[in-house]
Amino acid sequence: MEHYHMSTGQYFYALGLSYKKADADIRGHFSLDEPSKTALLNQAKSNGIQGLIVTSTCNRTEIYGFAEHPYQLIQLLCENTKGTVEEFQKYAYIYKGHEAISHLFRVGSGLDSQILGDFEIIGQLKKSTVASKAHGLLNPFIERLVNSVIQASKRIKTETEISSGATSVSFASVQYILNTIDNVTDKNILLFGTGKIGRNTCENLVKHTKNEQITLINRTKGKAEAVAGKFNLVVKDYANLQEEINEADILIVATGAQNPTVDKQLIQSKKDLLILDLSIPKNVDENVTDLPNVKRIHLDDLSQITDETLERRKKQIPLAESIIEDIKAEFVGWLETRKFAPTIKALKQKLQGFKNAELDTQRKKMANFNEEQAEIISNKIIQKITNHFAHHLKDDAFSTDESLDLIKKVFQLENTTTKHV
Repeated sequence: MEHYHMSTGQYFYALGLSYKKADADIRGHFSLDEPSKTALLNQAKSNGIQGLIVTSTCNRTEIYGFAEHPYQLIQLLCENTKGTVEEFQKYAYIYKGHEAISHLFRVGSGLDSQILGDFEIIGQLKKSTVASKAHGLLNPFIERLVNSVIQASKRIKTETEISSGATSVSFASVQYILNTIDNVTDKNILLFGTGKIGRNTCENLVKHTKNEQITLINRTKGKAEAVAGKFNLVVKDYANLQEEINEADILIVATGAQNPTVDKQLIQSKKDLLILDLSIPKNVDENVTDLPNVKRIHLDDLSQITDETLERRKKQIPLAESIIEDIKAEFVGWLETRKFAPTIKALKQKLQGFKNAELDTQRKKMANFNEEQAEIISNKIIQKITNHFAHHLKDDAFSTDESLDLIKKVFQLENTTTKHV
C-alpha cells in the first residue's frame, strides 16, 4: 500500500452499503436525511476527523474519509441512522487506499449505478462536498479527488454512449409504466413527492406518456407548484392525498420520508391501482399488497429492466474505464507530488539554515560584505538544489520512498512522514 502523507496515522477509506448486497429495507435502515447528514458531519468534526464526505441516495449510503481505523467511520454512520453494527458487518463493504479511490471513480462515473450510466450520483457528490466544506471537513485530498471524479464523469458523458437515452430510476419507472399499462395517455397519474427523483420522473412522464392528467402533491405545496408550472400540470393540497389516490390509476411515490407515507387505509377504491415506490426508505407500506386491486413495484424491481439500450451501454464500459484510468493516473501523480512536498520543504529550510550560518561567518570576516548580492546568489543556489531533488523524486526510474529516506538521512531531516492512503 502506498503511503501518502496528509495526517498522522490516518488512512483513506470508502465504506457503506449499496443495492448490490443490501435490499431496500436494509438500505432504509442506513438512509440519511438532511438533518442526519448534518448531525453526522458535526459529530465527525467534534471527533477530530480531518476529511470526510457522506452521500445517501436510493441506491447507496457511503462515507469517504480519513480515520485511523474504519470503525470510527462505521460508528458515525450507525449512530446517525437506524442501522446497527451487526447489519453493517453483514451487508456493507469497506475499501482502503487505492481501492477506495477506485471505488469513488466508479460510483461517480455511473459504472456502479443500479441502472448503468445513471449519473445522478455526481450531483449528490457535489452537494456533499459543499456540505463538508461548510463544516471544515474538506481537506485538499478529498477536494482534489472529487474534482477528478467530476472530470471523469464529464468526459465519460461526452466521449462515450454509456448514458445514451435516459438512464435513471425515474426513467425506468416511466419505461415500466409504458410497458405495463395500456392506453397510458388516458390514465390518471398521481405523483406524490417532488424532490430530485420526483422532478425527474415528472419530466419523463410528460415527455414519454403524452398524458395531460398528471397531478402533483407535495407536503410543501410551493415546491410542487414550481414543478407543475414548467409543464402546466395540476397541483393538489397534501390534505387531498387520500382523495387523489382513489382517483388515480397510477401512483408514483417519491417522498423523502423516513417512514411509510402510503398504506392500505388510504386506498378505498376498488379499481386497479399501480403503485411505484421510488423511495429509500420505502414510503409505501407492504400492507397495500393485501388489496387485490393494487400492484406495488419498488425501485429495486425497476433496476432489473433490461433492453437494447442498456446492452448497448454495456459495450461502452471498457472505454469509460480507460478514461477513469487516465484521470486517476493524474490524481495519483498529484498525490506523489504531495508525498514528497514535506521533505522538499524541510530540505529547503535546512539549506536556509546552512545559508544563514555561512552568511553570519562571512559577514564577520569581510569588511565590504555585500549582503544583498549574497542573499540573491545563495537563494538561487538553494532553489536550484531543491528543484533538482524534486525532479529526481518525480522520476519513475527511482523509488520515491528510498530516495526520501536517503535525503532525510543525508540532511538529518526530522521525520516528515504523516499520512497514509
